[in-house]
Amino acid sequence: MSHHLFKELSNQPIQLQPNRVWRTYSGGKLIDQWQQQPAPEDSSFPEEWVASVVKAVNVGREHLQEGLSKVKLADQSITTLQEVIDSDPVAFLGKAHLEKFGSQTAVLVKLLDSSERLTIQVHPDRQFAESKFQSRFGKTEAWYVLGGRTIDGEEPYVLFGFKPGVTAEAWKSLFELQDIPGMIDALHRIPVREGDIFLVEGGVPHAIGSGCFLIEIQEPTDYTLRTERTTPRGNHVPDKACHQGLGFDEMLNCFHYENHSLEQIKHKWTKQPSLLQESSGGNLSALIQSTDTDRFTMDRLTVNDVFTHKLNGTFAIAIVTQGKGTLSYESGMIVIGQGNTFFLPVSISTMKWNSEGELPLQVILCYPPTS
Repeated sequence: MSHHLFKELSNQPIQLQPNRVWRTYSGGKLIDQWQQQPAPEDSSFPEEWVASVVKAVNVGREHLQEGLSKVKLADQSITTLQEVIDSDPVAFLGKAHLEKFGSQTAVLVKLLDSSERLTIQVHPDRQFAESKFQSRFGKTEAWYVLGGRTIDGEEPYVLFGFKPGVTAEAWKSLFELQDIPGMIDALHRIPVREGDIFLVEGGVPHAIGSGCFLIEIQEPTDYTLRTERTTPRGNHVPDKACHQGLGFDEMLNCFHYENHSLEQIKHKWTKQPSLLQESSGGNLSALIQSTDTDRFTMDRLTVNDVFTHKLNGTFAIAIVTQGKGTLSYESGMIVIGQGNTFFLPVSISTMKWNSEGELPLQVILCYPPTS
């Protein structure tokens, strides 16, 4: 692979190739529509992984290379984002990041669209991930809801957190009986709408319901532990896809058995945008801040004319969620539009966004943990 092509990329936005990933649930029609595909449909590829240096873990599909983001080079050849970064980690990620996290981004971003409820699940916190998966990263995540749809008469919703009274013993019993209505009833059901923000810490039980279209930012792993042995559409979930090789007792130990009222859940884990910068041309708001978690941060940029802002010594991952226009940076300019995704190397500091469509240009910017 020609490294001089990589070098050119280190001072410009890197457009990422579409990167759909197979999952145990169905969806993806709204991602198809958002990407302006000719025949949008739900399938077993309900997620788009953005700037991913993480391989997807799909039981029975281990022979496939799924999940890693790809980049088209100037000579039209295709390589992975990880290979590009590895060619000069300091130029792409920055020295401080490299020293703390190595040549991986330490963050994973996805778009997700569910046409059915996902199985009830939990992700490991860092302590559990370290001791059971020998991983320095758990899978704390956050959701920013882009929209949704009504499916079989149900508005978009999520299941989140144990209700008061749910104990480890009661949860184990529900699992062993495979009492799925009982498991669902043990969690709070929360309707969601466009603009909602949730922080989902490791150890918190949850399930994204049907009809949710959202951006998920998370620690860079694919550790998901599931308590349902049959998916809502009737597919068998292999044991290993439930416990990831740990066994069912260890899987149940991954849950944090804390009970919360709905008010406590909302107070603790739902977030409100916070204005960071505003001008006549647009505004920048924080969605997930470093005071919320030390795992990642996420901002929303809304541009109705021209808006300039700086990246503060970090790289970023950009998703153009609506509108069209241009992005100018130190050494050039690119045309951007809804559905485009980019990796923005650390060397790009000042960016000028120009909205040229009928709708305001909206961009979600995702950042790694601070180094």
